[in-house]
Amino acid sequence: MAAFSGGIPVLDMAYMIALFGAGAVIMRGAGCTINDMWDVKFDRMVERTKTRPIASGIISRKNAFIFLGAQLSAGLGVLVQLNPYTIFFCLGSMPFVVIYPFMKRITYWPQFVLGLAFNWGALAGWSAVAGGMDWSVTLPLYAAGVSWTLVYDTIYGHQDKRDDVVA
Repeated sequence: MAAFSGGIPVLDMAYMIALFGAGAVIMRGAGCTINDMWDVKFDRMVERTKTRPIASGIISRKNAFIFLGAQLSAGLGVLVQLNPYTIFFCLGSMPFVVIYPFMKRITYWPQFVLGLAFNWGALAGWSAVAGGMDWSVTLPLYAAGVSWTLVYDTIYGHQDKRDDVVA
């Protein structure tokens, strides 16, 4: 949307798509690593998650931490290629990424925090292309993404209801 409204050249847009694609894979992976590090004790008690590498002991917590450092370094490598506004804006997503695993312990709606973290990229994409934010366009997009995350992650979470009672 921002590229269309700003008349961005096709090659520049392709570069942004590649950056954001790589950034999404890297940072979602980092989020999964953080989640598995914090939830290792719970994951061992849940049938679906007990074979995850950290929960099963295949990967030590120390090695997971090193891997997380590599993921975050790669994410930083992507981030610093964006404009200064977007760089600072993207740093605002990190608290949501870090606190999400804890939200499962204090609220019935951790999916909301997950949605805030996962859909930050929609806002960042606009700011990277436009150099700023048009909240009248980006907030509805962000709200829709957060809503979709609430739906799919609630369905996903119901798979573990029996194990959640024990954990």
